[in-house]
Amino acid sequence: MPLPAGAVIGILGGGQLGRMTALAAARLGYRCHILCPEPDAPATQVTDRHLAAGYEDRAALDHFAELVDVVTYEFENIPLGAVQYLAGRRPMYPGPDVLAVCQDRLLEKDFVRAAGIETAPYRAVDSVEDLVEALRAIGTPAVLKSRRLGYDGKGQVRIDDPGQAEAAWYAIGGVPAILEGFVPFVAELSVIAARDAAGTIACFPVAENQHENHILAVSTAPARRAAPVCQRAEEIGRTLADRFDSVGLLAVELFLTKDDGLLVNEMAPRPHNSGHWTQDGCATDQFEQLVRCVTRQPLGPVDVLWPTEMENLLGDAVDRAPALLSDPRARLHLYGKAEARPGRKMGHVNRRLSD
Repeated sequence: MPLPAGAVIGILGGGQLGRMTALAAARLGYRCHILCPEPDAPATQVTDRHLAAGYEDRAALDHFAELVDVVTYEFENIPLGAVQYLAGRRPMYPGPDVLAVCQDRLLEKDFVRAAGIETAPYRAVDSVEDLVEALRAIGTPAVLKSRRLGYDGKGQVRIDDPGQAEAAWYAIGGVPAILEGFVPFVAELSVIAARDAAGTIACFPVAENQHENHILAVSTAPARRAAPVCQRAEEIGRTLADRFDSVGLLAVELFLTKDDGLLVNEMAPRPHNSGHWTQDGCATDQFEQLVRCVTRQPLGPVDVLWPTEMENLLGDAVDRAPALLSDPRARLHLYGKAEARPGRKMGHVNRRLSD
């Protein structure tokens, strides 16, 4: 049965994804309760319910469970133990098994390959010796990535010569890692699949993404690529979401190769930066779709209203806000962050590309 209006969605994490999820929930008559340690995080500014505590504080988790009807998370670096603990007390969407895979780049690649979907070549690396052997097998250029806690280019280093192995290993902190062969892609694409409790899946139209310094700069949707390519991307999203047998969103990042092949790069079990365009360019946005999933409501339509470009506002780019507000084709979304640091996501703007 769907949760009634007035029910409380617990959100682990207080960042901008939690903020936009809480705003979408309010439109549908739901309340959101945020658990995060920060006192003035973006999500806490749009709801009057906030438990300021660490994610591994068991007493706080017990109290949180008493105050909510269902739980989700807004970023995948939440401690897995906290999600497993709460999942024993309240419905948790997506489930902890999904998070366990998506937190670990090696498990993630193994999961994708087991589903019969291609990735870049890869090897597990737990020492300098492992890295030397992996470089022999994969060759250069290659990218060494920490298995856990990496995002926006953090915890990774490119290797162009085998002689760089030891320096690369220590550059990522000598932690369990994965070596991936470098992919000479022609485009980066992403697809977001929503799966409800009945197993129904709806995929948002594929977006094409441009990164600068490993951080998403611009997404354009629908992607201006051949229809068969976009259809295969959506099928990959459906296949992986179904294989997890979970409820919620799954974002899949893909490399498009010169022969129109698709390789899965990463997955995220949450709203995704490349899906922000849906707020102004799609019949249902990704945040409302997540709310529909976790409250067991029907999925919303994913029809494109108009082609849209999403631009991230990083650091002091947020100072362009007045000019953006004067553009009739632009919709500005700011996150309420007090300090603009280089590379920090301060907001985004969606631009309608055509009528």
